Amino acid sequence: MKKIINHYMFTGIVECIAKVHQFNREKNNLRITFNNPFLNNAIQINQSICHNGICLSIMDINKKTYSVIASEETLLCTNLNFLKIQDEVNLERGIMLHKRLNGHIVQGHVDTTATIIKIENRNGSWLFFFKSKNRLDHLVVEKGSIAINGISLTIIRCDQYTFHVSILPYTYEKTNLHMMKIGDIVNVEFDILAKYINKSIQKYCKNI
Repeated sequence: MKKIINHYMFTGIVECIAKVHQFNREKNNLRITFNNPFLNNAIQINQSICHNGICLSIMDINKKTYSVIASEETLLCTNLNFLKIQDEVNLERGIMLHKRLNGHIVQGHVDTTATIIKIENRNGSWLFFFKSKNRLDHLVVEKGSIAINGISLTIIRCDQYTFHVSILPYTYEKTNLHMMKIGDIVNVEFDILAKYINKSIQKYCKNI
């Protein structure tokens, strides 16, 4: 039987979207219930699914809905606190060993958030401009990969705090980007290779 790699890896290729059905506070954690867009037995309890770029495990499930729990730490570093009932969330299940890696390596571990500062309709595509609350020029490069709300995208231009990407019609229509507007906050995960290289350089510089 082919098995999904739980808790480890995604590709940033969104499978579908789900709407937020309900919120329940559980001490410092948040239980979020989504409508279930998957077919029977396509997901199971304790399976990890990437929700807007956040790796969350299924706590309970039925034919119509399923629930996950976000910890206090996850709530602090992602945009989950901004979700509302009926909001759409991008979903991706963990990769399967026999499939190609069509996007890039996405862990579902959000590094920071960014705000949409401009959206340009380019007559067949869209340019989305983002501004990060943290400096990011040491982790992004032009034509490099980045995950926005769990979507594997290519950076067109970037500087210390801003970057922008091009969105094609299929991605725009099949993800929650078509619902996004200026001022909305998205989850950002940097390329894991960039993070390792940056850490190695910092360590090397300290030893000089």
